[in-house]
Amino acid sequence: MNGSASAQALQAFRAKDMARTCTILSDLIREEFGLQASNITLGNDGYSLNSVNGFLTTPAGEEYFFKFHHEENEESTLQEFYRGEVLRDAGYPIDMPVHVSRAVGRQILLYAKRSTPRLADLCRAHDGTQADIGPIVAAQRALDALTARIYRDTFHPISEAACAAEPFHQLFHHRLTTDGTQPGARAARFFASGRTFAFPGVGVADQALLDMKWRINGIMYADTLRCMLERSIRLLSPRMLARSGGVTAHGDAHNANVWWEGAGRSLTFFDPAFAGLHIPAIMAEVKATFHNIFAHADWLYHPHDLPVDTPTHACVMPDGILDVTLAWEMNDLRRAFLDSKAELLWRPLLAHMRATGHLPADWRATIRCGLFCCPTLVMDLCAGGAGGHTPLSSLTGLSIAVMCGSEPVLPGRDVVSRFLDAIDPGN
Repeated sequence: MNGSASAQALQAFRAKDMARTCTILSDLIREEFGLQASNITLGNDGYSLNSVNGFLTTPAGEEYFFKFHHEENEESTLQEFYRGEVLRDAGYPIDMPVHVSRAVGRQILLYAKRSTPRLADLCRAHDGTQADIGPIVAAQRALDALTARIYRDTFHPISEAACAAEPFHQLFHHRLTTDGTQPGARAARFFASGRTFAFPGVGVADQALLDMKWRINGIMYADTLRCMLERSIRLLSPRMLARSGGVTAHGDAHNANVWWEGAGRSLTFFDPAFAGLHIPAIMAEVKATFHNIFAHADWLYHPHDLPVDTPTHACVMPDGILDVTLAWEMNDLRRAFLDSKAELLWRPLLAHMRATGHLPADWRATIRCGLFCCPTLVMDLCAGGAGGHTPLSSLTGLSIAVMCGSEPVLPGRDVVSRFLDAIDPGN
């Protein structure tokens, strides 16, 4: 097995070789921190798509929660992971690790073990139930309001060079392309020639899928997947994103990177793998918006838990349109999160960008590109591929990606277009 320690550990974990994973982690922890790990328990929660987490105990009885992250080609593209101090200094609630290794290929965090849940776990327990969501929503609204204030306070013009140096781009542009012009990296692998996407009701070859128009629940969408990928390569480049100015941000604040502080009913970030001082303002909240809202319930992180009788299916019409009946809808908790993001964070942020002359004319398309890339590039959505998806979750995920990435053909409107209308500072 080749590669860095973090690459080897992630490969072993994905291969379900838990003994090998633990051996690599034990060696890494000993070499980096001088700690002996007498017991390592690996997490397996579905949320760690490019990382591994778990618990360890030392012979002295010290207990830690650990997490490490690995990205393809990070040795040549990343400068520094895990800059939690920049979030702390900006005023974010952030759990700082007891031990941290920032060396590329050996990056790992050790936190004091907690008994508090991650927000992702708490939210999943509430999805589709009649449980009281009020305290969770109140805590999210407080965090959104605080984040918006910090974005405003840290907002500043950024150069293309400063923008490009942020590890944040590993989440988007580095997954899209290697040469800056053509699909590469994950985009090329996930939509590679020779694959067939099996959906409930129909199978579609990769190249045909890339060039199809979509109709979802009777609404036509303007763009093909190929068009969305090509537009994302252009608009999500550091050069284009630098136009929007920069902020100090976590950059990857999905709820599996957020602790629920039950006693105070508040939220605390951790795992600042992509935090930075010059995160493009227009993209700073994209990951949190998609992964905490549109990625639920279950289809992205727990695809095998989707009810098998879910009435989502597709067919190819005589005119070549992929016609989809999509049963997915946003539940009350996720809609409350979306309303909070729109009201307390996105609209004030875009208004500030507009007032300072940093809101590009294509801001709406840029946000759409970011939202589109979240599901399509975080894991392989092809059923039977490395992402572990089923035909049902594959069709669900790609349909939501199309809704995020393409404007509907008027007079059609959907949940994404209504969200973008709501945050438009010109409305």
